[in-house]
Amino acid sequence: MKAFCTILIILFSIGISKAQITDSTAVEDQSKIPTFTKKIDTAGIVNNFEALKIDTLYFKGMDLSKIDSSKIAKVYINFSLLDSLLKPFYLIDVHDITEDTIFIPKFRPSVNIFTQDTSYVPFPVARDPIPVTHSFDIDTLKIFPTAELPVDIVTHQQVRPLAWWENANSIAFDFNEVAFMNWTSGGENSISGLLKIYFSRIFQKKFTYWKTEVFARYGLNKQEEREWRKTDDQIRINSTFGYRYKENSNWYYTAKLNFRTQFTDGFKYPNTDDPISRFFAPAYLFVGAGTQYNSENKHFFIYFSPVTFKSTFVMDETLSNDGAYGVDPGRKMRREFGASIQSKWDTEIFKNVAMINRIGLYTDYLNSFGSIDVDWELVFKFKISKFFEANIGAHLIYDDDILFGEDTDGDGVDDSFEPRIQLKQQLGIGILYKF
Repeated sequence: MKAFCTILIILFSIGISKAQITDSTAVEDQSKIPTFTKKIDTAGIVNNFEALKIDTLYFKGMDLSKIDSSKIAKVYINFSLLDSLLKPFYLIDVHDITEDTIFIPKFRPSVNIFTQDTSYVPFPVARDPIPVTHSFDIDTLKIFPTAELPVDIVTHQQVRPLAWWENANSIAFDFNEVAFMNWTSGGENSISGLLKIYFSRIFQKKFTYWKTEVFARYGLNKQEEREWRKTDDQIRINSTFGYRYKENSNWYYTAKLNFRTQFTDGFKYPNTDDPISRFFAPAYLFVGAGTQYNSENKHFFIYFSPVTFKSTFVMDETLSNDGAYGVDPGRKMRREFGASIQSKWDTEIFKNVAMINRIGLYTDYLNSFGSIDVDWELVFKFKISKFFEANIGAHLIYDDDILFGEDTDGDGVDDSFEPRIQLKQQLGIGILYKF
């Protein structure tokens, strides 16, 4: 028993002698400063921080109660220098002060299958960008208590496998309600709602690019002593396939498909007996080939197609017999061949204020070359919180195949037909869920 106690006392004495700590105020020589490490997660680093200050230090094998915190070295990391070293090779993305800093590599190795040469090429945009988790091991053995000196940083990386797909899904619902009781200014009770659904899938790998989008909108309004009336109704499907001859080019040889129609019958209120539009009456299909420019940040594209086939479908018997939407009376489809230009630009013009500008132009070579069909939509979105969003927008359509009737002699029968500009304006606030 005495021998065992003697051994414990010897081991304990050796441990104390190695720690070299009796009182932190007595530490003056560099060799006597204790070795300790501090792991720093980049979750707290924000781009506008010039330096990251370490206020808490964790010592190994030391009694923290015996250390005077006022004498502990204040260690600073020059994050500006670290940032400048990483930027040529990484995209540094900080979403919020509470979120992680993401380091996305700009390049990846590519092996030539014929020569077996290795080169480094830019990464494509992926669904899950490669997040690299960094932790910094800082050895302060050589730092004096009163000095602020550079530190050696050892980086540990953990990388998830690359994904070539990028997905975006959202469902939004705008709601508006007005009710009156003994209101001297007058008014009519009303309730309205608008459902908006959006899905997109993007695949990008080296030379190929494929994006498919699905839009759906449907809105209703109910006023007192009046039937439900439709305020919005549209289905849109866009699909784009592109191929580029080199990986650093923003220009693609492109094939594009656009389709649009509506869900339910449309009426010229108050007449609710004779629909002026129905599901697949009309429906528009554009299929073309050309070239498209995509910006690197994916916020802008412009597409030009000198070869575009346009098909107009009117599958309702009554509307078809009337020759609605440019089809010959009794026919259910009209074919056109022409050129089209399409463009989309979305950007954040102010903090939490985004603008989406989408336009499509088409002219027919054979029937009315130079007469341009216009489909232009401009929307401003205001982010209120993670789940609430307000928006205001306008949608303008002009198609010289769509004629509007007018009764010029007062007999109740339309006798003058001409194309007109169609304009819709909307303002809404509602719930937005992205997944």
